[in-house]
Amino acid sequence: MIFAPSGISRRRLQLQISERRLLLMAGDLVACVLAVFIALYIWTLVAREPFSWEFIVPQLAWVVVLPSLWLLLAGANNFYELRVAADRAQSVRRLGLITLQMLVVYLLVFFLSDRTSLPRLFIVYYGVAAFALVGLWRFLNPALIGWASTPRRVYIIGTDWAAATLIETLRSEASDAYDVVAVIGQPEQVGQSVGGVPVVGTSDQLLTLLLRDEVREIVVTSTRELDGKTFQAVMDAYERGVIITPMPLLYERVTERVPVEHVGDNWAVVLPVVNENVLNPYPYLKRLIDITLSLVALIPYLLLLPVIAIAIKRDSPGPVFYTQTRVGRYGRLFNIVKFRTMVADAEKYSGAVFAGENDPRITRVGRLLRRTRLDELPQLINILRGDMSWVGPRPERPEHVARLQEKIPFYRTRHVVRPGLTGWAQVRYHYGADDHDAMVKLQYDLYYIRHQSVLLDVDILIRTVGKVLSMAGR
Repeated sequence: MIFAPSGISRRRLQLQISERRLLLMAGDLVACVLAVFIALYIWTLVAREPFSWEFIVPQLAWVVVLPSLWLLLAGANNFYELRVAADRAQSVRRLGLITLQMLVVYLLVFFLSDRTSLPRLFIVYYGVAAFALVGLWRFLNPALIGWASTPRRVYIIGTDWAAATLIETLRSEASDAYDVVAVIGQPEQVGQSVGGVPVVGTSDQLLTLLLRDEVREIVVTSTRELDGKTFQAVMDAYERGVIITPMPLLYERVTERVPVEHVGDNWAVVLPVVNENVLNPYPYLKRLIDITLSLVALIPYLLLLPVIAIAIKRDSPGPVFYTQTRVGRYGRLFNIVKFRTMVADAEKYSGAVFAGENDPRITRVGRLLRRTRLDELPQLINILRGDMSWVGPRPERPEHVARLQEKIPFYRTRHVVRPGLTGWAQVRYHYGADDHDAMVKLQYDLYYIRHQSVLLDVDILIRTVGKVLSMAGR
């Protein structure tokens, strides 16, 4: 939370995006905990038992398990994106989906467990109560946010295309969190506008304008191109307590992507600044999870293998499996294994090209396999070999990598980690069909590389399950 500096006043608190998300999560958590106690109370009414400590204490595990599951599913369904939170209709749809997913998870556990170990209708009581209480919190939340905070008022220094991109991004992704008041530019640009935002003055007038408009934050589109006069004006504002934020960092904070095309030579905002530490448990834990999940997943894979193989052979002539050279960690080549989803020799005349939305080369069975992502199952072998991980950037073909490295800045950075069966780009963006899509997916991949953790990996895996169940594959 930011407090007003000397000389710059404001009427209300201005929460950062992370603080707004924490506020949403805190309200949801309180609602879910209350829903557990409501469900327990209804349970006692139906069972005609007293609602006493003797009944509550043995059931306290639900106070941890159910809210934790709910928050995990909420995160996987982007329920804490400010754009979703600001749209009540969309929030209600997401809330219903989260509640349904939670019921499905419970029912799966219920049918696999001893029937006497879990209550039958308790989860229904909880689901209804959680839906109502979280819905009420989200309905009141805009009023609470308005009481506790106004959008962060910011100036943008710079009039280049990075400024226009940021203005459009804030307008579409975080309109309730940021208010771009004005742009600071050159004398000849005063009176013009960038992305619909007026250029109100030059660096000479910066401090006076900040005081006038009660602005608490400056976003600099390019620190490298600041002239001496502008740099001094920014430092004067900084000494008064104004927050100075580089455009790439704010873009990343809002979109959870790294804007590689706006980074320039400021590589520090792209690459992790800390080298891999041998005492860091994450790489070893990630590899253990990869092996464990792959061994477990081999069971359904082996059960489905004969059915899928017969379907592929009956649908079109050609082999069941398809191997292709891909670029892995540190640029090493390896052969990826997939179920064949296209006609045999699909690239005989076209060469290496991205698959289109309704690519005629895809077979009928192949289309189903792609939508359910079952075509990826043979890559369990690649994961066990160490060529791939469950979570990471999707491996690309050498031909595409060679071309994209020349066109997209920092494209090689995605090769510092193992490629994955699924990834941040796969669950946040649609299937890439051209070089522009490759740019956007790289933005997501770099965000994952900078923020990779076990929690983020779990988040991605849960989102992937949602994609599979909704048949949202390509």
